[in-house]
Amino acid sequence: MRNLLCVGAWPQKHLIFTCGPYGPAMTFTRSLMAGALAVLVGGTVAGVLLRPETAAADRRGNDPIVIGHRGASALRPEHTVLSYEAAIALGADYIEPDLVSTKDRVLVARHENEISGTTDVAAHPEFADRRATKTIDGLKVTGWFTEDFTYGELRTLRAKERIPDLRPGNTAFDGLALIPTFEEVLRLAERHGVGVYPETKHPTYFDSIGLSLEEPLLDTVARTGYDGKIFIQSFETANLRELAEKTRLPLIQLISATGAPYDRVAAGDPLTYDGMVTADGLREVSRYADGVGVDTRRIVPAGPDGRLLAPTNLIRDAHRSRLAVHTWTIRDENSQLPADYRLGDPAAAAYPRATGDVTTWITRLASLGVDGLFADNPGTARAALSRPGDRGQDD
Repeated sequence: MRNLLCVGAWPQKHLIFTCGPYGPAMTFTRSLMAGALAVLVGGTVAGVLLRPETAAADRRGNDPIVIGHRGASALRPEHTVLSYEAAIALGADYIEPDLVSTKDRVLVARHENEISGTTDVAAHPEFADRRATKTIDGLKVTGWFTEDFTYGELRTLRAKERIPDLRPGNTAFDGLALIPTFEEVLRLAERHGVGVYPETKHPTYFDSIGLSLEEPLLDTVARTGYDGKIFIQSFETANLRELAEKTRLPLIQLISATGAPYDRVAAGDPLTYDGMVTADGLREVSRYADGVGVDTRRIVPAGPDGRLLAPTNLIRDAHRSRLAVHTWTIRDENSQLPADYRLGDPAAAAYPRATGDVTTWITRLASLGVDGLFADNPGTARAALSRPGDRGQDD
């Protein structure tokens, strides 16, 4: 069993923050909190985001950690320095870069290695012949792929909003940001005193083309001298098992609401994510990982009408196996929330992208005992967790 971080008796919520080589976790200054709350009240981020402030030394109480999902992707195009800076300013404990590789083995932050939806590559005639169709994790994908570009070539592209219909305001920042490297994200996090939570994307695929992600990830951390807090996450299992033999950095097994880890699918192994969330499955995960990052539906499933059912035993079982539980993804928009927490007139054209009762949803998850929350708007999560009131264990 991996027990690299805690020296006290389990259960200890937020194991990474109560003990281990990383020292105390983070809380945020009063002025930063006021700024985050002002975003929610005033509907603007301009003042808050001009100068991201450094996180202070000790996080309060037993609040779950707040992970800026792809930065603050509700407010800026995802996986850009603009987005990561916004997440820091709004109170994220961690910023999350998804990592893919370039042709010359530089790790960069993109949600997928196919980049036509997140960059202006299609507008570059010099790269027209790079458009290709590939099989990624068993699926045919057509577009432009990071592994077919050198880092220098990628730096000629500019980022854009991936889901403009849902987040039209983010398109105001299209064309303004470069694709950041993992090294740049580490240095940004270190300057501002926040942690980094990288995900290795499609590790089986990248191994198959000779561009393994794990070694350059560890090499980049070592080369930069980064000594802040890090979690490493993956939806696959084999790379986490290999990493467990190479590093003492905490590892998180990602678990989707359906399906199976692709490395197990490719190997003909019948293991599914359903099997991994049983008590026995979680005990097996604890042999190589320090926590699980699960779809919220693994904690509170929804019925056919979209309304929530009774919570599962996942948090209890994970904690019994000494695993932290982080959950994803908290999004403000009605279309991204359980039906129970949607607000407004469903007939209105703006209803899908209108902000629902996301703070109550966050409070519910916190009351169930989650140790961390991935949020597209870290300011919302920080404000919800700062509300006075009882967040005891949910019945």
